[in-house]
Amino acid sequence: MLFFHLVRSRSLVLPKSPAIRTYASAAPVARWAAGRLAVGGAVLGTASYALGSVYPPTVVELAFPRPAPPPPSSDSPEGQDQVQQVEHALHHLPLVEAYRTNTKEYYETRPYASYPEEKRIHSLTAGTLSGPGKFAVRPLVFAKWDESESVVFIHLGRSLCGHDGIVHGGLLATILDEALARTAFMNLPSKIGVTANLNINYKLPTKADQFIVVKTRIAEVKGRKATVTGQIEDLNGKVLVEVTGLFVEPKYANMLKMDTIGKIMGERPKAGHPIIGVDVAVTS
Repeated sequence: MLFFHLVRSRSLVLPKSPAIRTYASAAPVARWAAGRLAVGGAVLGTASYALGSVYPPTVVELAFPRPAPPPPSSDSPEGQDQVQQVEHALHHLPLVEAYRTNTKEYYETRPYASYPEEKRIHSLTAGTLSGPGKFAVRPLVFAKWDESESVVFIHLGRSLCGHDGIVHGGLLATILDEALARTAFMNLPSKIGVTANLNINYKLPTKADQFIVVKTRIAEVKGRKATVTGQIEDLNGKVLVEVTGLFVEPKYANMLKMDTIGKIMGERPKAGHPIIGVDVAVTS
C-alpha cells in the first residue's frame, strides 16, 4: 500500500545518499513496473495456455487426484454394498453383454469361483488383494472354445495404486501374467506351465476405479513352450499396456493336480451346465 501511495504522488524525494539514486518524479518507476507486469502477465498467460495444451485436464487429474476415503471392510454393510454394485455393473457392461451373446465362439467362466477358501486366502490376487477398493469381484473371462484367444474383464479399485489414482505397474504385470498364463496353459500338452518371460510395454497410465479389458492371443506353441501376446485396454478400446509372454511346461507337470489348476484359471463349462461362477440373480 505504501508503494502505490508513493507512486501516485507527484514527486518522490529520497534522502541523499551516494548509494541511492533519486528521481524527481515516480512516473518512470510506475511505467517500468506496469511494463514488467504486462510482460509478466503475457508470459504467464502464454505458459498457462501451453501447459493446458500439453497437459490436458485428464492428466492434471492423474497428477493431482481427488482425495478418496479408505476402502470399507469386506464384512461391513458399506463394503458388501460396494461389491454388489461393482458386480452388477460388470454384468451390465455393453461389451460383456455382447460377448455373452456370442456363445458359438466364446464360453464364460470365473477364475477362483470353485477354489477352496483355505487356499484362496493365501492367493495374492484372489485373497490378499481381494475386497472393496481393491479387486472387489472376481475376473470375468470369455475364452474361445479353441483356446486361441480370451477376453478378461477386471475392476481395479482405488487401493491398488502406486501414484495415487494410477494403478501400480507391478500389479498390472501380475494381471497380465495370470491372464496370459491361462491362455498358454490351455494350449500346453499337460495344461500346466510356468512363466519364463514377460516383456511389457506401458503405453499410458491406467487409472484406478475403472473396468479394464485384458485381451490375450496364442502366438506360437512348440512342444512344451507357448508364446502368448496380449494387451490391457480401457472400455473404449484405448491400449494401455502391451505384453508378450513365454510359458513353459515343467518336467514335473505330472506331479501337479490338474483339477486345482483348473479351479484357479476358471474351468470350461460342460455341455448342459450353467456358466461357472455367474450369479444369475445379479445379472438379471
